[in-house]
Amino acid sequence: MKDIPEPRHDLKLADGVELTLLGAAHISQASADQVRSLIQSGRYDSVAIELCRSRHKAMIDPRALAQMDLFSVIRENRVYMVMASLVLSAYQQRLADQFGVESGAEQRMALRLADAQGLNLLLIDREIGITLRRVSANLSWWKRYTLFAGLLLSFLNAEQITEEEIERLKEGDMLESIFAEFATDRRDLYVPLIEERDRYMAAKLKREIARVGAKRILVVIGAGHLKGMRRALEEDDSDPETVLRDLEQIPPAGPWPAILAWGLLVLILAGFGYGFMRSPELGVSLLTGWALITGGLAALGTLLAGGHLLTILAAFIAAPLTTLHPAIGVGMVTGAVELYLRPPKVGDFSSLRTEVTTLHGWWSNRIARAFLVFSLSSLSAGIGTYVASVHLLDRLLRLHP
Repeated sequence: MKDIPEPRHDLKLADGVELTLLGAAHISQASADQVRSLIQSGRYDSVAIELCRSRHKAMIDPRALAQMDLFSVIRENRVYMVMASLVLSAYQQRLADQFGVESGAEQRMALRLADAQGLNLLLIDREIGITLRRVSANLSWWKRYTLFAGLLLSFLNAEQITEEEIERLKEGDMLESIFAEFATDRRDLYVPLIEERDRYMAAKLKREIARVGAKRILVVIGAGHLKGMRRALEEDDSDPETVLRDLEQIPPAGPWPAILAWGLLVLILAGFGYGFMRSPELGVSLLTGWALITGGLAALGTLLAGGHLLTILAAFIAAPLTTLHPAIGVGMVTGAVELYLRPPKVGDFSSLRTEVTTLHGWWSNRIARAFLVFSLSSLSAGIGTYVASVHLLDRLLRLHP
């Protein structure tokens, strides 16, 4: 793997604050070596790193995953966010296995040396969960599903990562480079993954400098953020707190998804009501068809995810009811049941990041499998809702030839 020189810019801010922006490559040993050389030069009193608190904790504390409340993840519908993070970790692990360079080696070097030399450590990136949720909010529901499916299928295959992909990763941002391959419109991803984080990290850096009184700071960021962050530091005079508050907000969902979901529910219930008005037998037949289609497909999705027999039964029973309530998903039921029936062991937490690098690992690890049960049962129940709706409409139209 050929390393390229890491670009850097020296800046001066107000009050005599001096910055060195180092555009590092997250998979380059040369970047780690340059970070070591700069820190050991003794020029800096602080080191700023492109990490958020949760990623920093996961990097320095392997036990962080064991502290995750899985039932809360399911109850709060954060499964897709956690799965996306696991898929990203799987990709980074593949990089390490293939090229012998641990992803984020320059960040680990900066963390170790900053601690050894007693320098201020400034974590300036936005929380990964907020970034992923803003990415999700910036995409249509169809783009979200295709993006997630593309990520999962790509990173579970056995093919080696190409030299072209490596060069793109070295020159850009890890998140943006990975996600953009599966996006039909890269602009949808570029804004929350690059532009917003450029502004966010510049504002966070200014706030942290004021908090600790830093004067000479080495800023270790991905090469893809170098130009935008420099522009934000030099040209953006906005109040840092205002910028951070704005960029940490999750955009509210538009009214149309809720309107369509509740509208569909009203039509379905009206169809059932009309069926019972025509005859009790017809009404029961319509309800039975709905239950068999939605429950059957949800159960099939749970089966494909490797769910427990009782979890499959729970999917079959719950789907006909949860599909009639836009705010409750069958995955909340199946995921919780799966975790209750097969509670994760200590080894599942410790091996999770390694096992999700393989297709088999997603089914053998109890945590990953519970997430798959949540996802596949939800997706199957969603398909079942539309199939059952078409079936219901067809039955009613046949009453008036």
